[in-house]
Amino acid sequence: MKEILIIEDNLEIIKLLEIHLTDLIYKTSKAMDGAEGLLMALNHDYDLILLDLTLPSMDGVEICKKLRAEKNTPVIMLTAKSEEIDRVLGLEIGADDYITKPFSIRELLARIKAVMRRTDAQQVKAENTATIACEGLFIDIDKRKVLLNDTKIELSPKEFELLVLMASNPGRNYSRTELLNMIWGYNFEGYEHTVNSHINRLRAKIESDMANPTFILTTWGVGYKFNEDISL
Repeated sequence: MKEILIIEDNLEIIKLLEIHLTDLIYKTSKAMDGAEGLLMALNHDYDLILLDLTLPSMDGVEICKKLRAEKNTPVIMLTAKSEEIDRVLGLEIGADDYITKPFSIRELLARIKAVMRRTDAQQVKAENTATIACEGLFIDIDKRKVLLNDTKIELSPKEFELLVLMASNPGRNYSRTELLNMIWGYNFEGYEHTVNSHINRLRAKIESDMANPTFILTTWGVGYKFNEDISL
């Protein structure tokens, strides 16, 4: 049985979520305080976290940042804020999805299932492809570890997923919309700069020359690809 942590300070929303999630055979835990929710998230392996943005003692942004420094638990952010900048912020700090209040419970449940499916698919792929190595870059997919010339490289969850996806398919061109769909589950053009910023941060960590990258190449007018001309 998959377990979902609800970090939310509105008791009515918590009760509503618990009823519907229990009907779908999910086990639920809850926290109404930000600091308490973070402690629970760090000390237990939940399958997914529903995280409110505005919370007592610690907000959802800070919780997500601290969580992402240690764990890859999928996160769906819940918030009353609807401006695009807030949605982009949620994605930038590592949230897997974002839904604004008031929300349709059917839509939220559909998003939960979609995030669960993507997570399960990524785990299966990781089990089937243990490691990738090329030009001094070594990726241990199972351990989520990246080395460059024997030096450990710290990547965020989304940076790691982008690297694994493209390195597993060298030479394949990915549009920004495709990457949003495959990594974030989004296909909205307004979020394309989220892909750009993650690619830039990833390049800054693995490329010796950002202007002339070795691994992740820009395909002008299309998007990005992993260099197929380097030996794997």
